[in-house]
Amino acid sequence: MRSLGAVALALSLAALAPAAPLAAQEHAAPAPAAQGPTLPAPPGSAETLQEAAGHAETKAQGAGHGEDIITPHITDAPHMEVPYWKAPFYKEVHLPHWPAVTIGPVALDLSPTKHVVFLLLAAVLTAVTLIGTARAHVRHHHAVGRPRGFAAGLEAVVLYLREEVVMKNIPHGGARYAPFILTLFFFILFANLLGLIPYGSTATGNISVTATLALITLVVVETAGMRAQGLGYLKTIFYWPADMPLGMKLPMTLIMTPIEIVGKFTKPFALAIRLFANMTAGHIVVLALIGLIFTFANLAAGAPLLMAVAIMVLELFVAFLQAFIFALLSSVFIGQMVEAHH
Repeated sequence: MRSLGAVALALSLAALAPAAPLAAQEHAAPAPAAQGPTLPAPPGSAETLQEAAGHAETKAQGAGHGEDIITPHITDAPHMEVPYWKAPFYKEVHLPHWPAVTIGPVALDLSPTKHVVFLLLAAVLTAVTLIGTARAHVRHHHAVGRPRGFAAGLEAVVLYLREEVVMKNIPHGGARYAPFILTLFFFILFANLLGLIPYGSTATGNISVTATLALITLVVVETAGMRAQGLGYLKTIFYWPADMPLGMKLPMTLIMTPIEIVGKFTKPFALAIRLFANMTAGHIVVLALIGLIFTFANLAAGAPLLMAVAIMVLELFVAFLQAFIFALLSSVFIGQMVEAHH
């Protein structure tokens, strides 16, 4: 009777095998014949259901890997995507990993990432474009007395930014800040445009990048204020109303000084968040529209396809617009500090 019971139990398990999770079958160890079979975990138990769900989620992630063509444009990674002739038509190339630099209890990983590479590329493009245009301008000026071709077009952009953006907002000494504002504009512009090309990445969609640009602008703004105002710069930190009696000055100073200090940091915060949010939002919208294309998978997919193309064209405009706004606001902030002295 004991052997018949074992045979019946084995047949029952064989019938339930297709519905049982693989993990339960793999962990079901046969027992010696003398001691009888060892029962596996019940097919409907919580443990086996969790394992099956984990396997299904892993397979789904593996099947969908490579189909997302938008998220890699806005996320940083220790590797880059390069064109490849097999589906999904790109291949990951891992960037070198450097040993961490230890400063006291802090370990800094200075290994290059995808956004670092595209930032360096944007810097190289900015330098090559502007320096090459300046040299072409000199050659054309000696040859025909005026710039030609691309140099003439870029000269118009530079002159507009210098006269309408920098000099209008910094009337006194604005020429010394024009190179900084122009560098900001073209660097951010190239960083934005590199995120719109295939296999590219939007480094300005990284809050760390935009925050660093904003902090650099903050240093320039405060330095400009110190140079222009001297000791009067302290008035931009400590509020001291000269036209009030002493009994009113002290409470107003205690109330308004923290507000003045916070106001110094809200400006770079606004610069960082505005650039980051605008460069990220457009890619997220395109991702949603492309998801709708695969969801419909019929003639109705033409509508989100056209909308995605329209958003990409709008993203091209936004790339120029956000670079211009960052340069414009930087000029305004510098002008506020410099003109307070005049």
